[in-house]
Amino acid sequence: MKRYSILFPVCLVATALAVGLLDRVSAQQAKDAKAKAAAAAKPERKPDVIFVPTPQAAVDKMLAMAEIKPGDIHYDLGCGDGRIVVTSAKKYGIKAIGVDIDPQRIKESQENVKANKVEHLVTIKHADIFELDFSDATVVTLYLLPELNVKLMPKLAKLKPGTRIVSHDFDMRGAKPKEVQQYSSDDREGTIYKWVVPWEKE
Repeated sequence: MKRYSILFPVCLVATALAVGLLDRVSAQQAKDAKAKAAAAAKPERKPDVIFVPTPQAAVDKMLAMAEIKPGDIHYDLGCGDGRIVVTSAKKYGIKAIGVDIDPQRIKESQENVKANKVEHLVTIKHADIFELDFSDATVVTLYLLPELNVKLMPKLAKLKPGTRIVSHDFDMRGAKPKEVQQYSSDDREGTIYKWVVPWEKE
């Protein structure tokens, strides 16, 4: 009888600990489920710009101006059909991440990546560029509107020194470009702007 009187409190303690652990796990699961439900209920933000494909001549000029070197990490913010990150991976062999908020563009980008067999180098992310963490970037390419470039400036300014930012057709008000070049293709002409972090104010 003495032996059982000793074991009984021990069993009670073990049971209490197990119940407490289960309660904590259940609470965390409920919290996770609530967060997922809230994310699902949140309306998806529409794209800020209409998709206009970047001519290949502009893609080639942008990447040449970026002075890509081994080990660079390239982000294309608003990647459209993925042609810029695909070219970056194929031509320079670097890691490239394309980001877009439009599900249709994501689908097209993923198909482009697969067709060009660069899945080992290119990642396509369905995300909001204004909420995305791209702090590991050493090259950033843009084809957005001027006001969107300006909206991105606080995040771009925090990138590591020497990071190259290249924009097709639109500048960043308040930041002096380090280089500006023109390009022409069969049916289009345009301007490419380049900045290097930290950029000079204008």
